[in-house]
Amino acid sequence: MNVREFLNHYSHGQRKYVGIRLHAADLKGASLSPIDLSRADLSHADLSYADLRDARLEHANLTNADLSWANLAGANLVDINLIGAELSEANLAGVDLSRGDLRCAQLQGANLEGVNFKNADLEGVSLQRANLRNTKFEGADLAGADLTGADIAGSDLKPGEIPENPHVASHCWVTWAGDRGEVSGSSATV
Repeated sequence: MNVREFLNHYSHGQRKYVGIRLHAADLKGASLSPIDLSRADLSHADLSYADLRDARLEHANLTNADLSWANLAGANLVDINLIGAELSEANLAGVDLSRGDLRCAQLQGANLEGVNFKNADLEGVSLQRANLRNTKFEGADLAGADLTGADIAGSDLKPGEIPENPHVASHCWVTWAGDRGEVSGSSATV
């Protein structure tokens, strides 16, 4: 199904797209609330400014996707692949990102209030100026994460868990090489 067909089906009331492949799709500014995109391939897609409130994206692949300024408030993103994704200024308030893979993702200025990052891989993620109030990080890997200027009030982060040298975040790069992602050092291969 191409993007035009997808949007046509959506406009006619279809909301379930489990496993759909929309690699590199241009969905900038699309209003897709509500929708079920569980196990979908949206790698390299442009979803900037999209409305994905309350979306179901469990096990979806959004490697290198652009979700800047997108609204994902209340979405279910359990086990999602967001390696190298651009989420700057996105609204992810109340989102469940448990077990998500966000290595090298860019979340500068994002609203992550009340997000569940339980057991998520946040290696090299940029959380500069992000709203992390009341966020849960139990078991999350924050190696090389950059939390400069982030508001962590009410989160479960302990002083010893905050990375002191966010050297990885500024050196991450992601290249496409298939369906899965692997990060080695400060590079990411997907």
